Amino acid sequence: MRIRDTGDLWWKSAVIYCLDVETYMDWDDDGIGDLPGLVQRIDHLAELGVTCLWLMPFYPTADRDDGYDITDYYGVDPRLGDAGDLVELIRTAHDRGIRVIADLVVNHTSDRHPWFRSARRSKDSPYRDWYVWREDAPPDTSKEVVFPDKEDGIWTYDDQAEAWYRHRFYRHQPDLNTANPQVRDAIAKVVGYWAQMGLDGFRVDAVPFFLADAHKGKGDDVDHPHEFLQQLRAFLSRRTGASILMGEVNLPYEQQRTFFGDHTGDGKHEGAELNLQFDFVLMQQMYLALARQDAGPIADTLRTRPEIPHDAQWATFVRNHDELTLDKLSDDERQEVFDAFGPDKDMQLYDRGLRRRLPPMLEGDPRRVRMVYSLLFSLPGTPVLFYGEEIGMGENLAAEGRLAVRTPMQWTSGKNGGFSQAAASRLSGPVTEGAFAPEHVNVSDQRRDPDSLLNFVQKLARRYRESPELGWTTRVEILDQPHAAVLAHRSTWQDASMVALHNLGSEAVRVPLHLDDAGAGTRLIDLLEDDDRTTDDQGRVEIELDGYGCRWLRVVHPGSRRML
Repeated sequence: MRIRDTGDLWWKSAVIYCLDVETYMDWDDDGIGDLPGLVQRIDHLAELGVTCLWLMPFYPTADRDDGYDITDYYGVDPRLGDAGDLVELIRTAHDRGIRVIADLVVNHTSDRHPWFRSARRSKDSPYRDWYVWREDAPPDTSKEVVFPDKEDGIWTYDDQAEAWYRHRFYRHQPDLNTANPQVRDAIAKVVGYWAQMGLDGFRVDAVPFFLADAHKGKGDDVDHPHEFLQQLRAFLSRRTGASILMGEVNLPYEQQRTFFGDHTGDGKHEGAELNLQFDFVLMQQMYLALARQDAGPIADTLRTRPEIPHDAQWATFVRNHDELTLDKLSDDERQEVFDAFGPDKDMQLYDRGLRRRLPPMLEGDPRRVRMVYSLLFSLPGTPVLFYGEEIGMGENLAAEGRLAVRTPMQWTSGKNGGFSQAAASRLSGPVTEGAFAPEHVNVSDQRRDPDSLLNFVQKLARRYRESPELGWTTRVEILDQPHAAVLAHRSTWQDASMVALHNLGSEAVRVPLHLDDAGAGTRLIDLLEDDDRTTDDQGRVEIELDGYGCRWLRVVHPGSRRML
């Protein structure tokens, strides 16, 4: 492998940024964000260091689940613009060196989708078997629902169809029968269409659900469900070789391996399914570690992370657009995180997660916020940012459920945070208020402040892109040191090596390190501050670390030709 090979597998060292067009920038001032507005803000993303833009659903929708209830897979929601606007966005992003991916929501449709409207009208409809039905009354499925505050089972009786249809999510989102070859062909057509329009891949929603279909109707194929994912990946690669599938797979590590295409457990071969998977396990352990101010949960998780195929990657994140799920923690561990970061019931959701953003959870402490984002970018994997994280936006708990973290982007200190000139009552969501309101947190002010969080995240993105070992290391090394609050880890790839130190505690410490391959003259170049160190002839060195401090130390041996 050579450094030029990192461009072929670009997703292993990308900086991904997720946004909802509806809440990002309203250019026609009707209260709803739109594609022309996003185009006007592409340079913000380019300056931030974003290399891949992930769009939440922009398709026509019944708008009962923030766009995830799709009524037409081939269209653009007219509130956001039209297909021409989308092409302009993709073209402008590509000009700035930013790839564009979009949500692929194929576990279900809206109940207003023409497919389902036809399916419910008659058993003879050509679309009847595109959904999952049963004639007899279902058993109790209350433990299988995804949204326990809204649904009490995953089957709903339809009077028109005279049958029960399955919906793992909301009842207005009937499940597609993805075991049906016709449905698989239709999904491939959707993928091919948007790839032809210029998209560089997809974030695949709810992967385990749509692969675990058990309808077993006439002509269905469910004996080898992963073959569908393999076929979809192969189809997309044939159409556009550099496109990706980034999957939402919230499962234990050993089960996640199979979604990379590693069905033997050796982690050695090329992947054949998802290119990236979100590391939900590590994210949840990170919040437990923050609550305890003890780095142990992160270190233990990194040690147990399985080796994955060469062309696969973990997508690391602090926050996403859903609730901050803590479902993989034990009940006691989850309660620890609730007590630390969301003690009020109104801050919690579905008894498994939090509907908060990071800065309010950390009481706005800039040291802790910066330390967490430094940790994100230094973890082996591909960092994914949710819009507004770069400036430290907060949530609005007055909004319902998950919408608390999907408030309008805050561009200025002016009306509606510069998102729109429309009346507040017409906005796509309520603007955040209080200590994290636009007058205190916005892009415009932070662009002019060299010490702002925005400028710090820009530096992190730049340093990450300059350090391929962070995305390409095959196994992170946890370094021995005596402080429970400190995570010391080392990532190495070819001749590139980085030591990252993060103090999850409030007390300053001195961290003794021993690098086996270092000796007299080995330099540790600090990439975040102007404070370099040199190891002694036994490879030892001590590093001062402030409370909630962070250091990125590039290991430079004598004779190295790496840029410093």
